[in-house]
Amino acid sequence: MTTSSSRDTAQAGAAQALACAARGDQAAFATFYDATAAAVHGTVLRVLRDPAQSEEVVQEVFLEAWRTAARFDPARGSAHGWIVTMAHRRAVDRVRAAQASARRDVEVGHQEVPPYDSVSEEVEVLLETDEVRRALDSLTPLQREAIDLAYFGGRTHRQIAEDLRVPLGTVKTRLRDGLIRLRDVMGVAR
Repeated sequence: MTTSSSRDTAQAGAAQALACAARGDQAAFATFYDATAAAVHGTVLRVLRDPAQSEEVVQEVFLEAWRTAARFDPARGSAHGWIVTMAHRRAVDRVRAAQASARRDVEVGHQEVPPYDSVSEEVEVLLETDEVRRALDSLTPLQREAIDLAYFGGRTHRQIAEDLRVPLGTVKTRLRDGLIRLRDVMGVAR
């Protein structure tokens, strides 16, 4: 059983160690850690109930304590109370963040997906197909044959020249002229 006198001495030692840590004394901070770690861990674990998360939060709390030790004001309370309050707040923040994340996940999961209008897409494809057919019908038979072999038959320019028994340059000219005609008929901007 801890007496009031020994508790006061321990708290005074923690406050002194924190004051030294505020000036960059790492050994003093280690003393402060030893004096308060059990209380900090217990506070965080009671709030979070998850040992792994509790260890993360305890580490964050002591890192924050090291960085902000100079802000500790002994006139406002004990060093023990300061670090335990900081731990409790950090643990509550972690719980709230987890709840907010879960709430966002649920809200996103329940958002209504706009209905997919397959009919309008099918009509659009049919209209585009009709436009392409009309444009192909405007080509000369030689241009149409070269474009059909190249784009629908997957043939190379050289293969088309061999299949049609014409020079390679002639195939390229037919393709170029046919594509220009298609572009003009379909109203594609240059």
